[in-house]
Amino acid sequence: MIGDIAEFVDAVGDYNPVHSDRDYAASTMFKEPIAPGIWTAGLISAVIGTRLPGPGAIYLAQDLKFLKPVKFNDVVTARVEVVEVNRERNRIRLRTVCANQRGEEVLTGEALVMPSKTRVDYEETSRQAVGAFALWMLAPWAWAAQGAAVVGMLGLAALGLSSPDRT
Repeated sequence: MIGDIAEFVDAVGDYNPVHSDRDYAASTMFKEPIAPGIWTAGLISAVIGTRLPGPGAIYLAQDLKFLKPVKFNDVVTARVEVVEVNRERNRIRLRTVCANQRGEEVLTGEALVMPSKTRVDYEETSRQAVGAFALWMLAPWAWAAQGAAVVGMLGLAALGLSSPDRT
C-alpha cells in the first residue's frame, strides 16, 4: 500500500507532510504518516466502476465522513450496499464503507450512481486483478444477491466479467 499511496500523492500533488514526512508525522496526533482521505475514498470508486453497479456506471455524488486515519500498513476493504433504486431516473443510492483489517470503519458515506443501461464486457488486466482482489473482500454471495437485485429492479443487461488466463 505504501507505493500506491506515494503514487497517489505524486499524481494529485498532495504533498501534505502528514502523508510523506515521517519526522513531521511523528509530531502529529497520528504519530506516523497517514494516507490521504481521498485515497481511501478512491477505493469506493473502484468498487462502483468495476463491481456494483459495475463498468459503465457514472458516479454522480458522494458524501463522506472520515472516521479514523488509515496508516500505511493498514489493509483497507471498500464495500457498497444498495439503499435505494430509482428506475425512472436510472439512479442507485449506495451506502459506502471502508474498513481496516481490524474491521474498524475508517470512512462511511453515501453515493449516488447512474448504472449503465447497456452491457459492458470488462476484462481485468493482471494489475487490475490484484487491485480487485484487495478490494473484493466481501462474501461473493452478498455481491451476487445485490447485483441480481439491481439487475432485476432496473432491467440492466448482464455484466460480462472475464479474467486473463494466469497459467
